[in-house]
Amino acid sequence: MPLQPTKRTLMRATAGALLLLAAPLSMAQAWPARPIRLVVPFPPGGLIDNMARLVGSRLSQELGQPVVIDNKPGAGGNVGAAEAARATADGYTLLMASPALTISPAIYKNLPYLPSQLAPVALLGRVPNVLLVNPASGIGKVQDLVGRAKAKPGQLNYASNGNGTSLHLSAELFKRRSETFITHVPYRGSAAAITALLSGEVDMMFDNLPSAIGQIQSGKLRALAVTTAQRSTALPDVPTLAEAGMDGFNVSAWFGVAAPAGLPAPVATRLADALQKVVQQPEVAAAMQRQGADPAFMDAASAAAALNADAAQWKQVAAFAKIQLD
Repeated sequence: MPLQPTKRTLMRATAGALLLLAAPLSMAQAWPARPIRLVVPFPPGGLIDNMARLVGSRLSQELGQPVVIDNKPGAGGNVGAAEAARATADGYTLLMASPALTISPAIYKNLPYLPSQLAPVALLGRVPNVLLVNPASGIGKVQDLVGRAKAKPGQLNYASNGNGTSLHLSAELFKRRSETFITHVPYRGSAAAITALLSGEVDMMFDNLPSAIGQIQSGKLRALAVTTAQRSTALPDVPTLAEAGMDGFNVSAWFGVAAPAGLPAPVATRLADALQKVVQQPEVAAAMQRQGADPAFMDAASAAAALNADAAQWKQVAAFAKIQLD
């Protein structure tokens, strides 16, 4: 004869079930109980650092704890990414993520971390790359540039801010889509590359819009196209590369927040909700747009899909251009 549960046993079981249901809520309410470290894998003063400081200050207000910016530059963003990847997945160490997360696995032979050790929490915005020429070149549109490159294979060259950057790979993707041969000339940073374009040392380059917009507005450089799927709000009269005939060309210097993989779901949800509120603040959106960025919130699932698509694209481009770094 089976034993019947006693009233006391049923009460204990019910209490246990309620405790299990309450645990995630309690965890979300308890976090954060101390300051949060936001690792920025680039030096102070650049776009990703500026966005981290803008978002971090507002995130601190939303969560009620300080968000401390910790710059860990080096190896194209890999030093900072590794620092975050090794941290405990408890929500107290986060990474200000950028395209380096999707480019590095495609071009570095030995990464100091596994891509699976990091997971996106949210994507916050996108910055177009812009295709630039010197107005003195006489090139007025993308088709002019492609025509000249095809007429003089290997004689045109392009600048970048270094090997393996999103600007370097944007140009290689352009070459692949346009079926042209243009020689790469890497410089130490975007400022040096722009100087080379202004002086006529090189024929073209891709740059992040914020660092080029002053030269564009002054007429010293000509913007032929932006790399995003939609036109930039900062340059509404400049077409996209897709509009210029390169269907599906979609590249941006996105930025967002990632965390060590395995972040507890209640913490991840609360963090994503807080980030969405930050991005939706009109003054934050306006500050982003002043720097050439377009606010574009994506939750973890959508961000992961976008990053996977980016990674697949860069893997193809790296193979096409035979780019591999130690």
